[in-house]
Amino acid sequence: MKQVIGIGNALVDALYRVDNDHILQELELPKGSMQLINTERYHAICRRMAETDQERATGGSACNTILALAELGAETGLIGKVADDDNGRFFTEAFERSGAKTYIAGSQLPTGVASTFITPDGQRTFGTYLGAAAELTADDVRPEWLEGYSYLYIEGYLVQNHELIERTVDMAHEAGLMVCLDMASYNIVEEERDFFAQLLQKTDIVFANEQEARAFTGKAPREAMAELAGICSIAVVKTGADGAMAQTGGNVTEVPALPVKKVVDTTAAGDFFAAGFLYAHAAGKPLHSCLATGTILATEVIQIVGTKLDETTWERIRTLVG
Repeated sequence: MKQVIGIGNALVDALYRVDNDHILQELELPKGSMQLINTERYHAICRRMAETDQERATGGSACNTILALAELGAETGLIGKVADDDNGRFFTEAFERSGAKTYIAGSQLPTGVASTFITPDGQRTFGTYLGAAAELTADDVRPEWLEGYSYLYIEGYLVQNHELIERTVDMAHEAGLMVCLDMASYNIVEEERDFFAQLLQKTDIVFANEQEARAFTGKAPREAMAELAGICSIAVVKTGADGAMAQTGGNVTEVPALPVKKVVDTTAAGDFFAAGFLYAHAAGKPLHSCLATGTILATEVIQIVGTKLDETTWERIRTLVG
């Protein structure tokens, strides 16, 4: 049985480690947010950072989750759109190596790039040029792509494309998949709150950090989780250094964060958490184990720059999560 198919912005991350927040202010990027930028702003960032060391990695929230699941041994797929350019080939080759299947529609626009600024506290801020990813439409998604999967995983960054999300969710329900949604970013939740409210009615598992949960409910994490659990079958709220908690019906469980010597880069922490949670959930494990597995993956990825863990680390993780 195939397990998780994701849909999201297929991007390449251009990673920059910066000494302070000044560059974020200069580029008008609110710290910790994801801002969509146009071609002009993207080129301005490229010019400004031309002399700064850059690392390249596959990116996009759902993409990170699907690749991490594939590393754990799950059978996965991704729906997205890239161009036949250097970044597009870099992206698809990474998926081929992982064994994850891609359902990729082509584009004449360049492959999207997320300029990712990592400050000394490990926080990440994105200026995202969607490029080809912005051209993914409802008509691109085919019902047969969902056949045989158990879960549809949606990144919240896609919710601005209402028709795409609505059609894909409806197809998923018709095919018997559980629908999972990561709320993605507090500013996206604020901008699209009404649509999130509609989408959550069709969502089985929702993932949010405390900022996203507050942006939707206006409440503190535990109260926000209770409200979300009143809408979805399972609500998960991540609280950073305090750990993570989940609620289904009246059942609440939580796990503490694992000790970390130094947080290097929080990029994909939530994405890897979701991968661990879904891997354990697909295996039929209890809610506490799902949270614990998600925490293990998130803990590992925040100790490196980017999202590519080495094979030794993956072997250790696979042993830990069974």
